[in-house]
Amino acid sequence: MNSRSMKFPVLSNEGGLSAYLDQIKKFPMLDAEEEYMLAKNWKSTGNVKSAEKLVTSHLRLVAKIAMGYKGYGLPLNEIISEGNVGLMQAVKKFEPEKGFRLATYAMWWIKASIQEYILRSWSLVKIGTTTAQKKLFFNLKKLKNQIAPRTEGDLRDEHVKDIAQKLNVTENEVVSMNRRLSGREQSLNTPIGEDGEEWQDWVVDNDMDQELKFAQQEEMEQRKDLLHDSIKILNDREKQILYSRRLSEEPETLEDLSKKFKISRERIRQIENKAFEKLQKHMLNSAKSKNLLPAN
Repeated sequence: MNSRSMKFPVLSNEGGLSAYLDQIKKFPMLDAEEEYMLAKNWKSTGNVKSAEKLVTSHLRLVAKIAMGYKGYGLPLNEIISEGNVGLMQAVKKFEPEKGFRLATYAMWWIKASIQEYILRSWSLVKIGTTTAQKKLFFNLKKLKNQIAPRTEGDLRDEHVKDIAQKLNVTENEVVSMNRRLSGREQSLNTPIGEDGEEWQDWVVDNDMDQELKFAQQEEMEQRKDLLHDSIKILNDREKQILYSRRLSEEPETLEDLSKKFKISRERIRQIENKAFEKLQKHMLNSAKSKNLLPAN
């Protein structure tokens, strides 16, 4: 899909953000039947007008998702533009006969495109190249708001320890990443236009909130289904240990499980990690096969 052949607002610079947001709010939302027919028409005939309607009706979804990535010190117009690239990829690969809405599928592509842009911009050498460190980079803000809301500056030792355990990284990595991200947060009250409009004035959209909420709910249901199906590949011991260590509201200690299974704590840790890796891999492959996320 070539964006040049399609007619929709282009966000060229920060100064044009207000006008861009005003424009995209004018595009109508699609009901399920209209979305299905447009997607089928685009897929079977390559009708650019159909693809254009699918894209423009979801530009607000991109802006809404992009808001969640404001705290990385990067221009909002670029974050939104990258999200739009992901949206166009989603429309290109969307298969309406799968039975779910475009918004649910597009969320994966939008997030993936934005996150790739952020990682490129911040430099992986400085962020860290391990999966755990990338997870820390994109989840620290959320956990920080849950554990220590409205906290500025360095985190308390107990909060650092809690986050480090949840994300499987060192406490030093948590402290370092928090200091890098601190000071880059931008307020929702930041003016975006000469008239003093604020970001929160633009992102509050009841239709879009409902669409995003529905998509997120559907995404959670799909993840639960993937987990339920994928966990069947584990043997009984792997299931018990994984449930006890990672899926229980009150995780058991390595010492308790060591006594229960009559093996060393290190062996329990190895089984836990191996089972988790097997589960993740199976869920990822299943999600790709069901067209639920980008198949790179």
